[in-house]
Amino acid sequence: MTKAAYRDHLGRPIVAVTGMGVITSLGQGLKDNWTALVGGVSGIHGITRFPVDGLNTRISGTVDFIELPVENPVERSYAYARETADEALAQAGLSGDFGGPLFLAAPPIEPDWRDRFALADRAPPSQRPGDAYDRFLAVLREKAEPALHEAWAFGAISERLADRFGTRGLPVTLSTACASGATAIQLGVEAIRQGRTDRALTIGTDGSVTAEALIRFALLSALSTQNDPPTKASKPFSKDRDGFVIAEGAATLVLESLESAVARGAKVLGILKGCGEKADHFHRTRSSPDGGPAIATIRAALEDAGIDESGIGYINAHGTSTPENDKMEYLSMSTVFGDTLANIPVSSNKSMIGHTLTAAGAVEAVFSIQTMLTGTLPPTINYTNPDPAIVLDVVPNVKRDARVSAVLSNSFGFGGQNASLVMTAEPA
Repeated sequence: MTKAAYRDHLGRPIVAVTGMGVITSLGQGLKDNWTALVGGVSGIHGITRFPVDGLNTRISGTVDFIELPVENPVERSYAYARETADEALAQAGLSGDFGGPLFLAAPPIEPDWRDRFALADRAPPSQRPGDAYDRFLAVLREKAEPALHEAWAFGAISERLADRFGTRGLPVTLSTACASGATAIQLGVEAIRQGRTDRALTIGTDGSVTAEALIRFALLSALSTQNDPPTKASKPFSKDRDGFVIAEGAATLVLESLESAVARGAKVLGILKGCGEKADHFHRTRSSPDGGPAIATIRAALEDAGIDESGIGYINAHGTSTPENDKMEYLSMSTVFGDTLANIPVSSNKSMIGHTLTAAGAVEAVFSIQTMLTGTLPPTINYTNPDPAIVLDVVPNVKRDARVSAVLSNSFGFGGQNASLVMTAEPA
């Protein structure tokens, strides 16, 4: 290949994906996850991690099959990230020190209720209203608790991953709500395009399903309350959708400049062709109902990729199954793609795995690339009552064989965080 063949339409290094790993409620590893996903299997189940008596939502897509030294969100998120990174690096054929930067999307961290109660039992009596944290600190000054410190430190996960995999430089931890996984990938793409590195390790992970997290999302009226049966609760773009199903998971993508990947004889799984991100100041949780920021995000991703609307063969939708977000996403897609949207298959992985929150953008990027590699479109399950206001080909209920060479994956999150990725097949 000539030097020019390794550059994109703007003269930047082309970014290849050479390794992928994934964990969701469907199982561990890309093979098991993909088999279940295209088979229309749901990983949603009743919650057993904590009591749910009296709660309106009693279902989730938690990952309960990974052994942990301690049960808390940091240990879960680290374990999921570690396992997917091991898988991705093995597929990429890389061992020893990774030698490139780490970009990690991780959930916001705060003390678990059980840890707070345990500290409260050891703390001195309250002297004034609102002094709980002063009392907690007094306990910790008397006796250091390294395990608690690590469980509460936002950067702890990335530091442990950096040590384990020998990444280069200060690891970057980010949290941009539901767009986080896609944002981590975008940062890796930009680092390679700017010539700062030949490879980057990008990970999205989330093991933060706790009683407190569930209750908080429930108070926002964001969660589905269709508990029975759990597998039928997540129904994106359906008329009777009533909220998302909170879930866990992780995904890792090894990114390399195409030139570097070819030089070392690596198998190229796909190309990160374009990234788009826009902020939305409409509301701290709700997306702008006019779809303006989401429209701008999709258009930015297409422009960055150097392709127009006709070049997209499949859309991996954000598709949360909330009444408002699905409606907004449809408005944004129909505005960008116009009449051609009717001919583009659009499906939602969340119908089967739930909403993996911080990890979602990375998990769905892996599935998007796998769609191109296998020529199989995952279905949107539970699609039995179509919303007449959302006219889409959602690949209803059953997978479809179709060769596509370019995929758009959307991630539209709380707090006005919007990101879209365009992925393409390996260039000839």
